[in-house]
Amino acid sequence: MNASFDVESTLTDRYQTTVPETVRRALQLGKRDKIHYSIQPDGQVLLTRAMTAEPDADPILAQFLTFIEQDLSRNPQHLQAIDSSLVQRVQALVGAVEIDLDSALQTEKE
Repeated sequence: MNASFDVESTLTDRYQTTVPETVRRALQLGKRDKIHYSIQPDGQVLLTRAMTAEPDADPILAQFLTFIEQDLSRNPQHLQAIDSSLVQRVQALVGAVEIDLDSALQTEKE
């Protein structure tokens, strides 16, 4: 989305507001969905759709992924394609390594 839109809503006496339709559509919000607010150091507030956590989801990983998503949204000019030579180098380094994602992590004592 290249165009930006400015919309407003009014706070009630109980500090409630209606999320404008354009914002609901942009965030793909439905009834009972949660909204996430990120307060920036400069006082700006970033409003995003809250991630629905899976029961076994790692909350730290979810926060990190939210951070990455927000950073990419704010700075799309930083995205770069991965060079094919880097992909080949990584595959040469780890291509033969087999990983069982379902196995328990080993401690240093094992």
